[in-house]
Amino acid sequence: MNRNTKVALICAGTFSLMTGAAFAAVPLYQLFCQVTGFNGTVMRADVAPDRILEDSVRIRFDTNVRGLPWEFKAEQTRQTVRIGDTGIAYFRVTNTSDRPISGTAAYNVVPERAGPYFQKLQCFCFDPQEIQPGETVEFPIQYFVAPEIATDPEARGVHDITLSYTFYPTNRFEQRAAIGGQG
Repeated sequence: MNRNTKVALICAGTFSLMTGAAFAAVPLYQLFCQVTGFNGTVMRADVAPDRILEDSVRIRFDTNVRGLPWEFKAEQTRQTVRIGDTGIAYFRVTNTSDRPISGTAAYNVVPERAGPYFQKLQCFCFDPQEIQPGETVEFPIQYFVAPEIATDPEARGVHDITLSYTFYPTNRFEQRAAIGGQG
């Protein structure tokens, strides 16, 4: 093998590796944030707290779509819940394309200091969602704000929390062709 062929193969391999890393970055970063609560990412909980405080927080729901022919809306843009009490919110997603599309929702919380205390018991964001052409699906989330937020000096005084979702294509390589090169 001559020197030019080796250089070409190394360049092609590096390009392929970097492209793969770019597409893996979003799910890997999301996983890191979900496990650590970093950057306002909410935590996943198995059980609701046994203590409900008198204080309440207002929850605002924000919805976005990137690279998918979907309409995504919260049925209720705001809720007020007592700290420690379980809330339920519903979201509607419509696939406006003529083929089945799979998407995954990334999420975060603002202000960031509320992220570790905003916890979900059930969420459509835990798994990829496939929606058929023209289909509208309603997704619930079940959540609570952990009572420990009231005693954390960094988070004390948080009265408004925004939960933001963004749906991304689950498999960007397959979906690009399906939705006309967007991605």
